[in-house]
Amino acid sequence: MSAITNPIAQPPITWNLPYRGKVGMACLIVAESAIFTIFVVAYLFYAGKSPTGPTPREALETPIFFTICLLSSSLTIHLASRCLERGKRRAFLSLWSLTILLGALFMYGTAREWHRLIYEHGLTISTNLFGTTYYSLVGLHAFHVTAGLLMLSIVLLFGLAGHVDRNQSVRVEVLSLYWHFVDVVWVVVFTVVYVLGR
Repeated sequence: MSAITNPIAQPPITWNLPYRGKVGMACLIVAESAIFTIFVVAYLFYAGKSPTGPTPREALETPIFFTICLLSSSLTIHLASRCLERGKRRAFLSLWSLTILLGALFMYGTAREWHRLIYEHGLTISTNLFGTTYYSLVGLHAFHVTAGLLMLSIVLLFGLAGHVDRNQSVRVEVLSLYWHFVDVVWVVVFTVVYVLGR
C-alpha cells in the first residue's frame, strides 16, 4: 500500500505595502539630503579660501539659543504626534503650536544674524567666497524651515477648525518626519559652519 501524502495547506502569502506618505517622504528626504550634501561640501571646500574679509572667525557668532529652540521643536512635534495618536486633541494643538513657536524663534534668530552680518560686517552673498557659500547653505536650510513652518501652520489651522483628529495621525507623523529631517540637517550645518568652518 502506498502512502499518499497530502500537502499541508499553507496560508496565502500577503504583502502589505508601506504607507505611501512615508515612502514619499523618505524619497523626498533622500533627494534633499543629496542637495544639502552638495552645499555642505562646497562650503567646506571653499572655507578659508576668500582673499578678502570678513572671515567666518571675524563675522560669525554661534547661535546656541536658537539652535536649542530648533532642536527642542523635534521633541515637541514628536509628543504632539503621539498625543494625536491617542486622541488627545487639546494636547496635540498645544504642542503643535509650541513647535511652530520654536521654529519661528529659530527663523527670527537667523534673520537677526543676517541683519548683523550685512549691516555690521558688510557680508553679503557677493562679498566673497565665504559670503556666497554661507548664505547659500544657511539660506537653503532657512528655506526648508520656512516651508516646514508653513505646512505646520496649515495643519494647526485645520486642527483649530476641528478637522484634525486621530484619523489623521499617520499623516501628521509623515509631516513630523520632514521636521525631524530639518532639525538633523541643522545639526550638520551648525557643525560645518560654526564649529569646523571657523
